[in-house]
Amino acid sequence: MNYRTLGRSDLKVSEIALGSWLTFGVGVERDRATACLRKALDLGINFIDTANIYGKGAAETFLGEALKDVPRKSYIIGTKLFWPMTPTDRGLSAAQIRKQIDASLQRLRIECVDLYQCHRYDQEVPLEETLGAMGAVVRQGKARYIGFSEWTAPQIAAALKLPGVERFVSSQPQYSMLWRKPERDVIPLCEREQIGQIVWSPLAQGVLTGKYKPGQPPPKDSRAANPAMNVHMNDQGVPLQNEKLYAAVQELEPVAKARGLSLAEMALAWVLRQKNVASAIVGASRPEQLESNVRASGVKLDADALGAIDRILKGFAQFD
Repeated sequence: MNYRTLGRSDLKVSEIALGSWLTFGVGVERDRATACLRKALDLGINFIDTANIYGKGAAETFLGEALKDVPRKSYIIGTKLFWPMTPTDRGLSAAQIRKQIDASLQRLRIECVDLYQCHRYDQEVPLEETLGAMGAVVRQGKARYIGFSEWTAPQIAAALKLPGVERFVSSQPQYSMLWRKPERDVIPLCEREQIGQIVWSPLAQGVLTGKYKPGQPPPKDSRAANPAMNVHMNDQGVPLQNEKLYAAVQELEPVAKARGLSLAEMALAWVLRQKNVASAIVGASRPEQLESNVRASGVKLDADALGAIDRILKGFAQFD
């Protein structure tokens, strides 16, 4: 496993991170989730991504229980807030930030998260209030660094202009061979400002692994076949349940095979080709999935491979 520095922080994060959205505490039963977490740590994955909204606290609770006997210095954990936890608890007000960080720490059974992130931008709260409260979380020792997820370049720029506030060290956008919007504005801005990317859905919810084949039902153990995990497969901006897309992904197989890679390894290596990407978040419902994923760490794709990927996925990749 290779490690990269996250933005302007001193966090050395594994190039492959373990995510908990739709899996831990939700779509994957406890024993298997525990096995996935242990396998991740054994393979050198040290960054774990979660959020208070995942399972309405269930993912954080699972991680708190599963990691209680793991040395705290051996893993880096990031969580987030924004989405409604109750009908009245939502957003990025100072009151919510104070309330939600304490609740997350209690569920995670730790005193400080390494990274506390704004899960979205809050249009209803002054940016000064949000950044002031996030900075207070750092000063109180409840978080080491702060970040954001899915902010636009103008929103990021506005935060950078505020004087005397805590600086963001991370950005968490959706990014994959199929979803390339961050390349236009967000990645260039963040690169200039020493804000590192922790990308989510680099495998496009499993589509880029090639497991979904045209004319065939999804594998029984796949996300698409699991009612607890497939509800978001078509609401991420890319029509993932698409027979033509499945056929195009199959055309990527010989490109990967010629380089001794699986499709998943190639897709992860593709996002990691960006030097501003510190880590790619993967979910796992089986430990063996992680063994394949971590092999992408350190892989360098040649120009011919990158060109073939662009050609094959032309018409499917979203740039703006």
